[in-house]
Amino acid sequence: MTEKLQKRYGLLTAVTMVVGIVIGSGVFFKAEKILNATNGSLSIGILAWMVGGAIMLSCSYVFSLLAARYVKVNGIVDYAEAALGKTYGYLVGWFMAVIYYPILVMVLAWLSARYTAVFLGFTDPIASAPVYIIALIYMIIAFAINAIAPIISGKIQVTTTVIKLIPLALIAVFGVVYGLFTGQTVENFSAVTTNIVTNSNPFLTSVVATAFAYEGWIIATSINAELKDSKKNLPRALVLGSLIVIFVYIAYFIGLAGAMPTSEFMAGGEGAVKIAFTKLLGNFGGSTLFIFVVISCLGTLNGLTLGNTRGIYAIATRGMGPKPKLFAQLDRESNMPVNSAIFGVVMSSIWLLVWYGNFAEWWPLFFDISELPIVTMYGFYIPIFIWMMRSLKTLTVFQRIIMPLVALAGSVFMIYAAYLSHGIAVWIYLGMFALILLLGLALKGKSA
Repeated sequence: MTEKLQKRYGLLTAVTMVVGIVIGSGVFFKAEKILNATNGSLSIGILAWMVGGAIMLSCSYVFSLLAARYVKVNGIVDYAEAALGKTYGYLVGWFMAVIYYPILVMVLAWLSARYTAVFLGFTDPIASAPVYIIALIYMIIAFAINAIAPIISGKIQVTTTVIKLIPLALIAVFGVVYGLFTGQTVENFSAVTTNIVTNSNPFLTSVVATAFAYEGWIIATSINAELKDSKKNLPRALVLGSLIVIFVYIAYFIGLAGAMPTSEFMAGGEGAVKIAFTKLLGNFGGSTLFIFVVISCLGTLNGLTLGNTRGIYAIATRGMGPKPKLFAQLDRESNMPVNSAIFGVVMSSIWLLVWYGNFAEWWPLFFDISELPIVTMYGFYIPIFIWMMRSLKTLTVFQRIIMPLVALAGSVFMIYAAYLSHGIAVWIYLGMFALILLLGLALKGKSA
């Protein structure tokens, strides 16, 4: 008989998983990229944040309807299995365990280390070896906490979510007030009328960049089996959390427009956020708030790791994948899938090495794996949306047709935008993706 995870989390933890995983690094990491992609156009940038947010909200609403119906182990795998059968559910679970979770965890560990390096004054906080050592340490600590002390991990998620909202709120409020007082906001919005956007697809590139910043909400479904009154609390968390994220992101982005000239922010690189904080609150305030940015990234890392520790477990508990009995085991003390957690940290370490190869110039072109797995998830969503429209006839027209159709259109748009903005890297990624899925299929029927 398969061991079951305990009901240990409430609505607050679920909401902070959505908000805490989504809000973290992406809003800091991608704000600069969006401005560079649009050549400093705040209007296009804000529109990109709005479109990316609308896609996230429509998808999270649709999945909230499914969350009210299906509770097994790892929500998205449950929904995929219900829609297209066990093999499709297995492929979604395999992709998440081997590519999606590990890559996002790796990127967040690297970003946490990168911002730590900026705070400490490293001269090359992107490619230097110590940054990757710090990233590996962050990953190991996050996995240890989640695998051994899940209750503590949940409390960390709530605490870091509250903490990470502080710098965003301060930038939003002080930035708007400061910008209106000095005229910087008006200047930044009007300056773009004389700029020539050199990016061939500035809007599409920006929307794809927001995909990373908005990603993570689906990971909240990974704790559906551990959530008290999951059929009510998970749908609430998905929708409420998504709305909070969209509001905070747009307010923060507008606040940046008042803090400093967009050209200066675009040129600031990894230190641009610290420069903006310092402009508004002085050297001490800027440095202090930058600590909050690091905590924000670590909070997101914790939430992603919470999902990653359950990655291979989600398919092993169904009797599928490599060594299902081994990876479906729960530790007697912590009631956690420790073997699955070890698998997750090993996979994240492998992807960290691949990521390092980008900056060490091991590969012929820069391979941005931070965004493409996210877009792939939108591809996995599409058959589920179609199935909902065809099969769930007890839902209202709005729930069954309109919202799934909006979510489907948003998913297709995201895939198209990624194809245009990433070029040849898309084909390289798809080749790798296909090989990993084929390996998954080969291992599907293996037993311990």
